[in-house]
Amino acid sequence: MRVATSQQAQQSWRYCGGQIKLWREEAGVARQLLADEAGYDYEYVKSMECGRRRPTLRLLQVADQLCGARGKLVAAHEFLKPEPFPQRTQQYVLVEAEAITLQWYEPLLVPGLLQTPEYARALIGSNCPPLDEETVEERVAARLKRQEKLGRKPLTYFSFVIHEAVLRSVVGEQDVMRGQCAHLLEVGSQRHLSIQVLPFTTAPTAALSGPMVLVETADHERYAFVDGQSTGALHSDGDKLSTLTQRYGMIRMQALSVEESAQFIRKVAEEL
Repeated sequence: MRVATSQQAQQSWRYCGGQIKLWREEAGVARQLLADEAGYDYEYVKSMECGRRRPTLRLLQVADQLCGARGKLVAAHEFLKPEPFPQRTQQYVLVEAEAITLQWYEPLLVPGLLQTPEYARALIGSNCPPLDEETVEERVAARLKRQEKLGRKPLTYFSFVIHEAVLRSVVGEQDVMRGQCAHLLEVGSQRHLSIQVLPFTTAPTAALSGPMVLVETADHERYAFVDGQSTGALHSDGDKLSTLTQRYGMIRMQALSVEESAQFIRKVAEEL
């Protein structure tokens, strides 16, 4: 898996942007002309040349043609591909890949391992600040790639608990949510995977504190991941693991059974 630091990415942006500027000036191509041909405004191109934004494939292609670079600028795109995961989750996805058991609680969103392509695209595509289309597609593809673990042998044991709010909050259009509900029912029928719904009426206070993921790896190392608006923390110390494990147990005890949860999901889907 390719995991680069934000600093490394910024260095690549600056180097590539500098090369575009050098080729452009050598060829006598004005920045405004490059912007017009690429369909961008002047300041957007300037920010890519200065390394403040990632140079897009479109800009590289147009600059390559206008400046007669004969593929030298386009070749840089391979080193500028957007990160498949936000920086705050990069450590976690490495641990997730090694999991033999995984327990996941989500209060607001469908867990990434259970999302349909349409749900994932609607969610990632509405990021604030907005992501460019290439980054959206890269991250959607990476999220779907992670889902291969659901069927990979030896099988991992998965336990998911989702708050009722996850099902009531419409991400994308209603058709997207109906498809997502159908997917939850299909995936949840597997023997090594359980999906339980925590209703509004029985949710303990601990369920309002945010999402958590508990992981045990093949080497019997234990981790807990807590995700937030702009930060993510991967914990391995005993006290933190104990606290989050107790919270997960309390939340799961108040959730509906697997069978009751399936009926609840069907009911919500019918109401959409």
